[in-house]
Parts: sequence; structure tokens; C-alpha cells
Amino acid sequence: MHGFFRNVPVIRFGKRRYRALFLSDLHLGTRAAKTHALVEFLRTHDAETIYLVGDIIDFWRLKRGVIWPGGNDEILQILLERMHSGTRIVYVPGNHDEALRAYCGMTFNGIEITRDCVHTTANGRKLFVLHGDEFDVVVRYAKWLRFLGDRSYEFVLWCDGPLNWARRKLGFGHWSLSVYVKTRVKAAAVFIDEFETALAAEAKRRGYDGVVCGHIHHPADRLINGVRYLNCGDWTENCTAIAEHADGQIEILRWLQGDRESEPAAIREPVLKAA
Repeated sequence: MHGFFRNVPVIRFGKRRYRALFLSDLHLGTRAAKTHALVEFLRTHDAETIYLVGDIIDFWRLKRGVIWPGGNDEILQILLERMHSGTRIVYVPGNHDEALRAYCGMTFNGIEITRDCVHTTANGRKLFVLHGDEFDVVVRYAKWLRFLGDRSYEFVLWCDGPLNWARRKLGFGHWSLSVYVKTRVKAAAVFIDEFETALAAEAKRRGYDGVVCGHIHHPADRLINGVRYLNCGDWTENCTAIAEHADGQIEILRWLQGDRESEPAAIREPVLKAA
């Protein structure tokens, strides 16, 4: 995964404003959430509209016990401050915060809650915005497998911590076991491909130019059968977001957590890889 982001322009620490930002899979309430990195990102990135594309608060995990560091409150406070300063915030619940789907169509304290929506870019492209779990057959048809997968995934994420502690002691850089498993295990790779193809097909069926989603924690910008597929990624492994510039150009931003000697930065991923 590191090679994928090699030799791309670096955006140094500083306030940047976009036409739209799309973030998904923050999983606040879990130990895996990169809370500090997200606080840094939100402090330095703003937009006219911020879309929260599902799995923002992880109610599944909170049912098993509350994990709520102070940084989580700071994230919510920043979002509320953005809203009060004129930023439109749209919340599209996912499967981990599916309890909020009962409130779709409502507005709470200025935050719009919707099952899905359409974002029109500055250059007139229509993007279908949804979390994407509707297209995950494991989530839809086998809930016991869903929870089994959730626990297994948590374990793999937990392993990233001690593994990278040991790598730092040995002088090596960060390496993600969870990303490696996802990109190297054939079954996972096939699932990702089928998921992406299914969402692109649905966007095309509805007459949209593209789709923005989350759910599978795999940031992507691909052209699939003429439809632009954009996945926000997540804030447990990749620390990525989708950004639309004032001219309608779209890119993936990946936040790099700075070490003590270097400042945080975001890097821009090359865009629009052909299917």
C-alpha cells in the first residue's frame, strides 16, 4: 500500500478549503479509530459541504463496552463548529451506525440525515453518495458471518499496533497487516472487485456519472464501465478522504500522521485509474 502512494505531491500542514469533503468509516468508539489523526485533519481541512458517509460512530462496538477518548468529543465539536460557520453537513448512516437510519429525512441541529443522496460537482457531474453495505452480500444475508468478520477484523487491526511498535524499534517504517491481508488474500481481492463493480453498475443504472461510498475500508478512484467509482477509505487503517476542488476536480487525500520530528501532511493520490 505504501508503494501505491509513493512519489505523489505532498500538501504541507495548513488550512485548506474544498468545495466538498467526503469521509467515511471513522468508527469512533473503537480502539482502532485514528482519533488524533482525524482531529489534525479536520483542523486543517474545511469544505462548503462535508459528507459523513457512514460508520461514523461504531454502535456495534459501543454495545460491548464504551471506548470514548476525549478526541472523539473534539471531532464532533469541530464538525459542529464547521456547521455553525456555514458548512453544510450531510450524514449518510452505515451499517455500524444503522440505528440512525430511523431518522433519515430529518435534520438534527443542522445536520442532515439521509439514506443516500446525490452530489453535483462544480463541473456538473452527478455522484451517487451512499455507505455501500447494501451491496455487501455478507452484511445483507448472513448476519452471523457479519459479526464474525467484524471480530476477526478487530483482531487484525489490533495486531497492527504491536507489530508496528516492533518495526519502529528495528528502524523500519509503518506497515499495515490489515491492508496487506485485504490486498493479498485472493478472496478479499475478489470481494473488493465485485463490490466496486456492483456499486458502479447501480450508479450507471440510475443515470449518475459516479458513486461515492465507504464500507470496505479500501480507498479507490477508478473508472468502471464509464462510471467513476470513489471510495473514501477509512480512519482506522488508511486515514483517507475524498476531496472536490472548486473547479470540480476530485482526488483522494491521505493523511500522514507526523512523528515527533516532522509535521503531519496530506498526500494526494493519483486519480482516475482505469478499470
